[in-house]
Amino acid sequence: MNQISSPRNAAATGALFMLAASLVFAGSNTLQSVLPTPAEYGGFGMSSTGMAFWQYVIASVLALPLILRIGLGNLRTAHPLEHELRAFVSALGVHVFVYGYASGVPIWQMVTLLATGPLFIILGSLLFLREKVSPARLLAALLGFTGAIIISGVGTESIGFQALIPITAAALWAATDVLTKHLTRKGESPETLTISLLVLMTPNHLAILLLANAFAGVLPLGMAPGFPFALPDGNGLWLLLILGALTAGAQYLLAFAYRHADATYLQPFSDVKVFLGGLIGWIALGQVPSIWFWPGAMLIVGASAFIFWAERNKPRTTLAAA
Repeated sequence: MNQISSPRNAAATGALFMLAASLVFAGSNTLQSVLPTPAEYGGFGMSSTGMAFWQYVIASVLALPLILRIGLGNLRTAHPLEHELRAFVSALGVHVFVYGYASGVPIWQMVTLLATGPLFIILGSLLFLREKVSPARLLAALLGFTGAIIISGVGTESIGFQALIPITAAALWAATDVLTKHLTRKGESPETLTISLLVLMTPNHLAILLLANAFAGVLPLGMAPGFPFALPDGNGLWLLLILGALTAGAQYLLAFAYRHADATYLQPFSDVKVFLGGLIGWIALGQVPSIWFWPGAMLIVGASAFIFWAERNKPRTTLAAA
């Protein structure tokens, strides 16, 4: 596996970059909620697939300096199909996730149910990669998952079919992480992993958009209505541009975070976006979280603090992943 030694203070730096990325993701989640909301409910009525496509077109343009710094020569690989599968699964996760907003799932519930992701990563690593998972990391993942279950209101509120949307997105993104680990075992460099995802994401978003438009008659309402490349007017266009910029900014922050610490260590810190997403959705959109949000969010934040404390004195390794 292609790994680089990292001192303990590098792990703390990686955690800070991941926390910054979580703040940026919380802002992008707010915009992803507003843009596909029908105009009669205060949104701009974009199709979720169209929004995701343009979001990543804008992000790809803004990520060009990062792409050029890494170097297009790093696209050379002996495993092109696996890189393409990784990019497609990642892009599909985005489309499933933003459809959750289009279907009316509130921000605080969308982002909290993504906290099921670490368990899917652990399951995939155990089943497909035959990896061993430390007790501390397993406990942190279980704490994050428990916090998500509390927030969802199991036993007190009806989760319904819509709750499966963010959970499906979490599973798809976990599959992306497992594929990333699989490719590192085959000797792929961090630079190749990063640039392949940056370059391949937009074409895959385009492919999913065209497929969604071709099957618009059988897809759920809100995924691909009308002209697939339609852009919002006025303020909606500005918000879309900001969304693309936030997406690019998050990619830069993630790149810096993964440069300093490995993905499994950083995962609990990314769960802080649960609290931030709920808070921003409440302030900006008036989406008041349920009473279960607060204890669940504290449990998720506690999982981040626990894994940081448990591994603060361990030698760290870092694996850059897109």
